[in-house]
Amino acid sequence: MKILGNILWVIFGGAVNCTAWFFLGVLWHITIIGIPLGKQCFKLAKLSFLPFTKEVVRTDESAIGTVANIFWAIFTGIPMAAENLLMGVLFCITIVGIPFGKQYFKLAKLSFAPFGVEVKRKLI
Repeated sequence: MKILGNILWVIFGGAVNCTAWFFLGVLWHITIIGIPLGKQCFKLAKLSFLPFTKEVVRTDESAIGTVANIFWAIFTGIPMAAENLLMGVLFCITIVGIPFGKQYFKLAKLSFAPFGVEVKRKLI
C-alpha cells in the first residue's frame, strides 16, 4: 500500500514539490550564511518525494536548534506550515484523500520546525 501511495504522490505533485525544495536548497547553499537553511530544504525535499515510507523523528533539543527553529518559523515556517495544514484538511475531507492528508500533516510538522528533526525510513 505504501508503494502505491508513493507512486500516486509522485505523479500528482510530489515530484514537483521535491524539485522545488531541492532548487531552493541549492539557492540557499550559494550563500555562506544560508547553508543551514539549505540543509533543511534538502530535508524537506527528501520527505516530500516519498512520504509514505518516511517518518519524522525529533533528535535534538539544543538551545541553538530552538533559536534556529524560531528564526525559521518567523521567516518561512509559518506560511509553509499553514499551506501544508490547509492541503491536509482539504485532502481529509474526502475518504480517498485521507492518506494524502496525513502526509501533508507530516510535512506541516517538519516545515514549521525542521531543526533538530531527522527524516528516517519507516521499518514497517
